[in-house]
Amino acid sequence: MKVFKFGGASVKDASAIRNVSKIMSLFPDEEILVVLSAIGKTTNKLEEIHQAYQSMDKLTFLKSIAELEKFHIDLLNELFKTNSNPIYNKIEVVFNNLKAKFNLPYSQNFSLEYDQIVSLGEVLSSYILSAYLSENDFSAMWIDARELVQTDNNFQEANVDWKKTEIAISKKILPKIKEHKLVITQGFIGSTADGKSTTLGREGSDYSAAIFAYCCNAESVTIWKDVPGMLNADPKYFENTKKLDKISYKEALELSYYGASVIHPKTIKPLQNKGIPLYVKSFLEPLNEGTTIHASEENDELIASFIVKHNQVLFSFTPNDFSFIVEENLSTLFNGLSACSAKINLMQNSALSFSILLDELKINKEKILDYFKKEYTIKYNEGLELITIRHYDEQIISKMTKGKVILVEQKTRETARFVVKNKL
Repeated sequence: MKVFKFGGASVKDASAIRNVSKIMSLFPDEEILVVLSAIGKTTNKLEEIHQAYQSMDKLTFLKSIAELEKFHIDLLNELFKTNSNPIYNKIEVVFNNLKAKFNLPYSQNFSLEYDQIVSLGEVLSSYILSAYLSENDFSAMWIDARELVQTDNNFQEANVDWKKTEIAISKKILPKIKEHKLVITQGFIGSTADGKSTTLGREGSDYSAAIFAYCCNAESVTIWKDVPGMLNADPKYFENTKKLDKISYKEALELSYYGASVIHPKTIKPLQNKGIPLYVKSFLEPLNEGTTIHASEENDELIASFIVKHNQVLFSFTPNDFSFIVEENLSTLFNGLSACSAKINLMQNSALSFSILLDELKINKEKILDYFKKEYTIKYNEGLELITIRHYDEQIISKMTKGKVILVEQKTRETARFVVKNKL
């Protein structure tokens, strides 16, 4: 069997969903498990709804639900010939249950409540795609991923219980695939032992596809994107980007770790463990080859790759007593940064200073400053960029850093990284 993952852009409207149907028709005799993301910007809207629920803003809560419900009903009206199709009732039930949630007390566990609401996006999209495919003569079977992907209760970033998940998927997915050949399920979501919905982190549908593939011993995973494959740079910021035709699991892990947005960082490892190839292909040109991610490393150095992170802030911590930065200091710093929910993009230390680079839009700067102010003097620079170059040479470095002031520089044999700001 194969696993196909379709992201939000690939099911963003009626035309896109029809295109998914066309892609599926290219594989008439294949056993395929489809892992689906929420439609378009549904997740963002559900986050608004959760925020309104948390703040007990009933007007915004109901208004946002009404807008999201209208969007989905309009989509159904474009896809289905009559509103007598059972899909209308399924969608209505989801939204009625969501509206009724306002009458329940908010538990004060932000992440738990977040997951109960935001997880509904994938449920809605998978209901719709499954119904549309069934109406168009596919033998499509819908299955709830929350009955399959078993996790702990670390809501918003749930950790998979692999043993329980593998048993559930083997028991419920494999027989359905044999019977129907086409099964539709959800990415991004799972559930706790007591049935609470969980999510695997933003963009976690790629990871879900890898989980299903691992547990089913799938032949391959294909992630369908709006790009021709993995590119060596983000086309939003770079001209003349090149497609990486074939790269290794190791290279894909490195690129995702440094911030390449095509593949979720957790996706690769389960596939590597079982030698399952990952294909990144265009849903606009499904017959083209795309990118193959597999075990061989022979093509990794053929093309240099560039990753740029914008809106970075560089913090430097110096102990107030001018003691050396040693293991004890680092332990304190790491524990504190974890308590402040700060995820480090780059770090460097000297005898008296420890520097870290963080995403400015993902941190509470004042919280960090307040947390460490008793023991450390803290300086910071805002509005920076982090440039990462895989398989660099000096000519490439010179081109990428032209017109920039380099604040931090790090190099290994394969990767060069620079924290920079624009020259005045």
